[in-house]
Amino acid sequence: MKSTPPTAPHDPFGWIAEHTAVRAAAGLHRELRPRPAQSPLLDLAGNDYLGLSRHPEVTQAGADACLTWGAGATGSRLVTGSTALHAELEAEIADFTGFEAALVLASGYAANLAAVTALTAQGTLLVSDAANHASLIDGCRLSRARTEVVPHADPDAVRKALAGHTGRAVVVSDAVFSVDGDAAPLAELAAAARDSGAALLVDDAHGLGVLGDGGRGALHAAGLAGAPDVVCTATLSKSLGAQGGVVLGPAAVIDHLVNAARTFIFDTGLAPAAAGAALGALRLLRREPDRPARALAAARTFHRLLTAAGLDAAPPDACVVSVRAPSPSAAVTWAADCRSAGLSVGCFRPPSVPDGISRLRLTANATLTDEQIATSASLLISTAPPLATTTA
Repeated sequence: MKSTPPTAPHDPFGWIAEHTAVRAAAGLHRELRPRPAQSPLLDLAGNDYLGLSRHPEVTQAGADACLTWGAGATGSRLVTGSTALHAELEAEIADFTGFEAALVLASGYAANLAAVTALTAQGTLLVSDAANHASLIDGCRLSRARTEVVPHADPDAVRKALAGHTGRAVVVSDAVFSVDGDAAPLAELAAAARDSGAALLVDDAHGLGVLGDGGRGALHAAGLAGAPDVVCTATLSKSLGAQGGVVLGPAAVIDHLVNAARTFIFDTGLAPAAAGAALGALRLLRREPDRPARALAAARTFHRLLTAAGLDAAPPDACVVSVRAPSPSAAVTWAADCRSAGLSVGCFRPPSVPDGISRLRLTANATLTDEQIATSASLLISTAPPLATTTA
């Protein structure tokens, strides 16, 4: 009797090759590019807006925290992951930004998931800006609340979405949108929310350390910090040059998140080195409140030089300068040409852009010299694709 030959196993991941080919054909394939500790490139891609990630005082604070508290938090915040250092950071960042209380998490992404999901339930209405960051979008999806996506930066659309809703509601928006660098109309959004009894939840990842008095954030600048109906999230990885996320708001809200937010309860606490570095950066910013103004001035100079040459660059409200490219593949080539000439810039393509339009994304920082700004702008102009100009 003949034995039956073994059947070739089905490849459960065979579909990936087709998806990879589709992405490559559309100019949307991505790959990791590990950078060395010391790069020869001028960095206009990272989010180190105040130039603090390598500041000796900040790195020393991180190293000291690691030596004192250990390499990891050793557990979730509710088990062993809360240290006196975490509590110190929370108290100081709440005081700095003008909020009653703060809660530090492992990332800004985790902070947004925590805030959105813990402050909503089935029957809650979430009103979300169409250009919100992916972490807010994912929070809305996970919340089980009813989500209505409204046109970008449109308070009237928010009012319309809230009209007639009688239950709990939360208006969700970035403070500064990460793709084009434009600021949300926070005062108008707050008014629309209050007229309907809704809460306002704002992600200030790109405003903290840049906007407001001494970098206290966009909500502080709008006079909304500390309001009983406002909650703020932010990262510690941009202006503060470290790692982690934070939720700021009324003490009752923060206590609720400790008890209800899954990305807080079940995630390992922020590593002590990151908490120490963030605290060191925050203290340095208090002593050097002029750093945000230097970063903002650099962004405005970039915009002026690029638009004068005919490039389609969005006016920056913070430190992000977005320059449109004619296609995903053109954006990739443009970014590669810049890199070859010594300049690192961000390359944003679908699905990272809400409108499907590819861009180069520049991030200004407080340490750039006038010469570096001028040279970088000239390089971007000289390597621009033919259809990247507004005059084309």
